[in-house]
Amino acid sequence: MQAHIAMLSISAPVMGRIDTVHPVLLWDEQHQILLDTGYPAQLSQLQAEIKAAGGIPENLTHIMITHQDIDHIGNLPELTSLTDLEVLAHPLEKPYIQGEKRLLRFTDEAIASVDRMPASVPEAFRNGLKRMMLNPPKAKVDRELVGGHYIPLCGGITVIDTPGHTPGHISLYHEPSRTLIAGDALTVRDGELFGADPATTLDPETAQASIAKLLDFDIQAIVCYHGGWYKGGMQERLAELSSLK
Repeated sequence: MQAHIAMLSISAPVMGRIDTVHPVLLWDEQHQILLDTGYPAQLSQLQAEIKAAGGIPENLTHIMITHQDIDHIGNLPELTSLTDLEVLAHPLEKPYIQGEKRLLRFTDEAIASVDRMPASVPEAFRNGLKRMMLNPPKAKVDRELVGGHYIPLCGGITVIDTPGHTPGHISLYHEPSRTLIAGDALTVRDGELFGADPATTLDPETAQASIAKLLDFDIQAIVCYHGGWYKGGMQERLAELSSLK
């Protein structure tokens, strides 16, 4: 049974600029799996991308979430209401995704900082941002994923624990295409591969240590949530990144 993979591109205005993120769609004759869901209020754009890739949004069977951040869970509630699908995530991320705990980045200080934004930022935007931070998207996690788990769907997916960006961050290795879906464990900037963005990573030291785990896999391509595809000099660059001091 042939398995397919497609990188999606979802854009949203964020703090006066357009940010593009890259969920991934895996599918075969029986299953359609979405890896991460984009920013909130981007459902129609996400559905259009799924269709353009050859998928059917209403036929999604699984959603795998690499971690809790708002740009990864943004459309999760809407997607789970469309069809009877299964949501999978790491147990450390589960209570945040389910809304039992406040997302780690939405601290009291972060929420208070919204009121200190420049006067040029429209009040409606500030109010909407604060509401979203206090009541972010949430959905039930049906199954837990931890490093070493093998998911026998779409040709086979191996879960890799890559903590650091968040405590329960995971990456996923799609065996048929030899593609690593890195989430935010890696980034691509100007065509070059880098580790997790230090400005948004909760534990940069742990995040760098996580890169060494990727050397155990025969990776021929990487999809980074921020930056997209990376397809050149894979093992050499990963080894270099894992050894940086």
